[in-house]
Amino acid sequence: MKFTCSKNDLNEALRIVSKAIATKPQTPILSCIFIQTKGDELELQATNYELSFICHIPATIEESGSIALTGRYVLEVVTKMPGDTITFSMMDDDKTIHIQSGQSKFTLLSMNAAEFPQIEHLAGNIQFTLKDNVLRELIRKTIFACATDEGRPVFTGCALTIEGNRVTMAATNIHRLAVISKVFNQEIGSIQIIIPAKILAEVLHMPGGDIPTEVTLTCSYNQISFSTPSVYMASRLIEGQFPSFTNVIPHSFATNVQVDRAAFAAAIDRVALISRAGDYNVVKLQFSNGNIHLHSRNPEIGDADEDVPAEIDGPDLMIAFNANYLIDVMKSMQGDVCRIGLNKELSPAVLREPDDEDFLYVVTPVRTAH
Repeated sequence: MKFTCSKNDLNEALRIVSKAIATKPQTPILSCIFIQTKGDELELQATNYELSFICHIPATIEESGSIALTGRYVLEVVTKMPGDTITFSMMDDDKTIHIQSGQSKFTLLSMNAAEFPQIEHLAGNIQFTLKDNVLRELIRKTIFACATDEGRPVFTGCALTIEGNRVTMAATNIHRLAVISKVFNQEIGSIQIIIPAKILAEVLHMPGGDIPTEVTLTCSYNQISFSTPSVYMASRLIEGQFPSFTNVIPHSFATNVQVDRAAFAAAIDRVALISRAGDYNVVKLQFSNGNIHLHSRNPEIGDADEDVPAEIDGPDLMIAFNANYLIDVMKSMQGDVCRIGLNKELSPAVLREPDDEDFLYVVTPVRTAH
């Protein structure tokens, strides 16, 4: 086996597939990245049976073949080697891989490539395509609301619901809820699944360009895959029933607020410098007289106050939130204005963008002593 390819292309492909390498592999071969030649391309694979990745990159193939190299070491070696191109070679009767780039040479021991459990593409009962920029928006506006507590698995992923031509993505950790829907021209089918946040985070970082490209999603009852011409990702789904969330979304508000998103986000971030040392990072918001007054206090550190002008329609209100829950949604929004719907000091608030009716964010207040 012998091939030459761009070092940057190979490094990026290794970085992607290495995310599927098992931390504590069931067998040594699962610590490997499998590389094989296919025509004028290289195909790289890695799997831990929960996640699976395949990448294709162009290469000059002098001798075809396949190898299995310990993922951790081959990634570090390729990352640190000089030069723009890199050459891998192995004699048929040798288990040693020779790697050369510029004046740098390495040899790595390979494992038996025949033992690697090669990844088969998923054949699911629902398959549809999305532009990568649309898919990233669905993920970016929900994934931050997922729980990180593995003790409640259904909340560590995003719920994907498909009903006819409507696709809805939702995430919650009980204290907050992010929901976004998109309507498409074609009928897609009907399915309700929970996708692990881990695979969605990797989809966010799939290679992309200035021109949107198609991503094919294939769903079965227990797996999902995302496929582009150069990258294939597959994951097991989370078992369980995602809770119904429509009944927790308020549809009318006593107080309606519009505020400059960037100014509001920056103010929250500054005021939270004092509160973030606390368990709940509480920031109090006073809505009155065309102004949002932000306040945080930590008896061991001090106080912080800031005012942000806003358009307020309705009764004055003081309400407290976990600052992180507000900062996270501000980062996911793209418009200049944030719209906030409020009722009582212990009732959930809804944040939206005026120009995006597809997205909403519900956040539960924190009970505080006045």
